[in-house]
Amino acid sequence: MARSAGAVRPVVDRVQPLLAVAGGRDLGSALRGHPTGGRRGWGGGLERPVRGWDGDSGAPARRGGKGGAPDTEALGRSQGGFSTKVHLKADGQGQPLTVLLTPGQQHESTVFEPLLQHGAIRRARRGRPRVRPARVVGDKGYTGRQHRACCRRRGIRHTIPKLSTEDHSGPFDRATYRRRHLVENLIARCKQFRALATRYDKRAASFRAAWVIVMTILWLPG
Repeated sequence: MARSAGAVRPVVDRVQPLLAVAGGRDLGSALRGHPTGGRRGWGGGLERPVRGWDGDSGAPARRGGKGGAPDTEALGRSQGGFSTKVHLKADGQGQPLTVLLTPGQQHESTVFEPLLQHGAIRRARRGRPRVRPARVVGDKGYTGRQHRACCRRRGIRHTIPKLSTEDHSGPFDRATYRRRHLVENLIARCKQFRALATRYDKRAASFRAAWVIVMTILWLPG
């Protein structure tokens, strides 16, 4: 190029419609400026059509896309950044039963009861699968008097450690609590799939569908 590099204008990612070609083999009066008589140099003929698409306040931020609130799509700001929190329920063998998604800043205790209401467990004998488990094992994120009272009302035994601010009287089955590692192992197995280790889906329904597919694969024999 004969011109200096400073004369090159930035290229926008939008396509402008072509204007009608006027007589005299130029682009007509819709463009400000005309050739200056020589082969070198134009009078800024592309300035006005480009304006409004590159850094202008009137440029559309989103065109033709579907809007959605971050909280409804299980997206939120947490200490780790913009993230999604995945809550899993597994059986006594570490096999997945159900998955729930919440924004990253939402606490685990808010989904304790919804987790209990989803995911049927196969009976040892004949009969319909039951939703109510015999025992619930969870970490301190699911502790609280309200949750322990919920388990007692439904006849569910629980092994959930108490907070330092709570009364620690009563027995605590440490051997049963160690079985909580089955859930941690399940999460590690699921995250071997790249689509689950890092969320790429915009919609929460699509991201949860990927979890359901992987959980179904883990149930397949072999």
